[in-house]
Amino acid sequence: MTAVDATIRQLGPALRALLVLTVITGVLYPLAVWGVGQVAFRDQAAGSLVHRDGRVVGSRLIGQEFTGPRWFHSRPSATGDTPYDATNSYGSNLGPTNPELVKVVGERRAQVAKENGVAESAVPPDAVTAGGSGLDPHISPAYAQVQLSRVARANHLAPGQVARLVEEHTDRPSLGFLGEPGVNVVGVNLALRDLVHHQQRTRTR
Repeated sequence: MTAVDATIRQLGPALRALLVLTVITGVLYPLAVWGVGQVAFRDQAAGSLVHRDGRVVGSRLIGQEFTGPRWFHSRPSATGDTPYDATNSYGSNLGPTNPELVKVVGERRAQVAKENGVAESAVPPDAVTAGGSGLDPHISPAYAQVQLSRVARANHLAPGQVARLVEEHTDRPSLGFLGEPGVNVVGVNLALRDLVHHQQRTRTR
């Protein structure tokens, strides 16, 4: 048997294995995962989109920037010129002793304390630091608590009403122990908007 014949005999099984594995891992497996997602996790597979008035207004998985006293504010985003840019997800990659980060954190802490009327020592870490993805949809319950009085006052609501919305939109740790509780900012702000609109309609009747 020549070297060419030996090579051809070896290529045959290799090519057949390549074809079979391509079909299994490149076609059948992705189709199976897609099918399971569409049947068992349709909302998650579609991006956990949030709809209001017949249109998509956000996702429970991607944060948004909220400004003004009426809304709960998200944690900072480090995705460049456009905060929460889902096409440009990354963190600042600045270390804890980096002078630039130390300066920015100090400025953010002072700003959060001022706008919420609390001491700088009461400002939690997630209020002044961006997450690794820059797209975090949650804030800590502590940061929500810091903002609660401001939000209630700006919307002419009782603090207890706003506290209930925060509780309803606090996601618990997975399986009861994986991760930390987090308040979904998009969800709580939409609920806040709905509550304000409901009360306004009630007053005008």
